[in-house]
Amino acid sequence: MEQKLADKIKKINEEHLKMTDKQSRIIEVAIEEFSQNGFASTSTSQIAKKAGVAEGTIFKHYKNKKNLLLSIVTPTMTKLVAPFVMDGFDTVFDQEYKTFGDFLRAILKNRFEFMKDNLSILKIFMQEISFHPELQESYKEYIAQPLFKRLEDTITHFQEKGEIKELPVHTVIRFTVSTVMGLLFSRHIVSTDASWDDKSEIEMTVNLIVNGLSPES
Repeated sequence: MEQKLADKIKKINEEHLKMTDKQSRIIEVAIEEFSQNGFASTSTSQIAKKAGVAEGTIFKHYKNKKNLLLSIVTPTMTKLVAPFVMDGFDTVFDQEYKTFGDFLRAILKNRFEFMKDNLSILKIFMQEISFHPELQESYKEYIAQPLFKRLEDTITHFQEKGEIKELPVHTVIRFTVSTVMGLLFSRHIVSTDASWDDKSEIEMTVNLIVNGLSPES
């Protein structure tokens, strides 16, 4: 597991969750196994063996495998991922940018670092969100809604400056976010073994969005 993520989970545990050493170890191993093999393909016996505990110990703390998954993702969403995502974004949004392109570069560089530091838990979340309504609700409440408001204000600002064509703000956000997420997903999930020039890819993505949304296009 990424050391930064392991350290954050340890801090969350100490401050909020108060797990035993065995629970902490189960959570760490479950994150590794779920992110590498997927939820459906990971058995509790695998987790128990790698964590060095009896399988019964897992069921002592968690009713079933789904409960174990949610115990990982929901607290991590509320105590780690959501605040961390929004703190990172707040750092970007609180700066002033001369152009929409400058704003996009800052967002992409920020998210590249975030993905690298938190890949295991993000892989679990992306793999499982379609199958678990609880995760969908956590995502909407703690990430999507706060983030949308910040993006809405930013897009409106650059539309008023004449840098973005007069399209519905929702449409601009959807196009921008889907393009950014496409790059991040390809870079960190799909094509991790490919030869990447991150700086070049970021610049091409910024140009694609800026040119596509320019009033002159």
